[in-house]
Amino acid sequence: MAAAQGQFSDHSNDAGGKENAPGAPLPPAFLAAVEALRAARPGQEIEIEPTRAPQRLAPHAYALEATVVDGEDDLADGRLVLLHDPAGHEGWHGTFRLVTLVRAELEPEMASDPLLPDVSWSWLTGALEARGLGYGEPSGTVTRAGSHYFGGLAERRPSNQIEIRASWTPREGHGGVPDTAAHLAAWCDLLRQIAGLPPATPGYGPQPSSAEAGPGGGVVSLPQRRGPQAT
Repeated sequence: MAAAQGQFSDHSNDAGGKENAPGAPLPPAFLAAVEALRAARPGQEIEIEPTRAPQRLAPHAYALEATVVDGEDDLADGRLVLLHDPAGHEGWHGTFRLVTLVRAELEPEMASDPLLPDVSWSWLTGALEARGLGYGEPSGTVTRAGSHYFGGLAERRPSNQIEIRASWTPREGHGGVPDTAAHLAAWCDLLRQIAGLPPATPGYGPQPSSAEAGPGGGVVSLPQRRGPQAT
């Protein structure tokens, strides 16, 4: 399984949390939120499993990594981290924070679209809103990069990649527990979208093209990819 690589930031002025104390009891709200993530079933095209969580962003953390697969091809991958600080965090405006990194290869015509960053960010916010999820303090970055190969790698065709790093504060429900299963489902919709697959959310289907969507027009989409290219 291809795990997303890179450093994580919660994009909220540094959580500054201390490491989990070995053997210390975990807060009930955090345990409930984690159990909901473990019990979720994202769909057969997404392979998902727990991974090591960052230890210094918050007192408590849990992480998952996922890959969108099509046969033997990996179309996109990402990581989702759940942070919890029972004392709350000024930058979060809550006691929970979700942090993500997702990435995928792009077709050249998609990589050159000037609206790609705005469209890509709308995939995240649109996925959350399509499932009726309350959230606050969203922040993040959208990065696109291109690679050209030389020397012994010159036979490889140029490649383009998109990467979304983001974080948001999920609205807390009964007992101070956010609906992490629903947020995970929205995150999987984001993974499907960046992989060029249709989201699983009803009502999140075909959207206006980037040229047709005006300000505040909600989720927009780019042409779906033709699939991974041989190198």
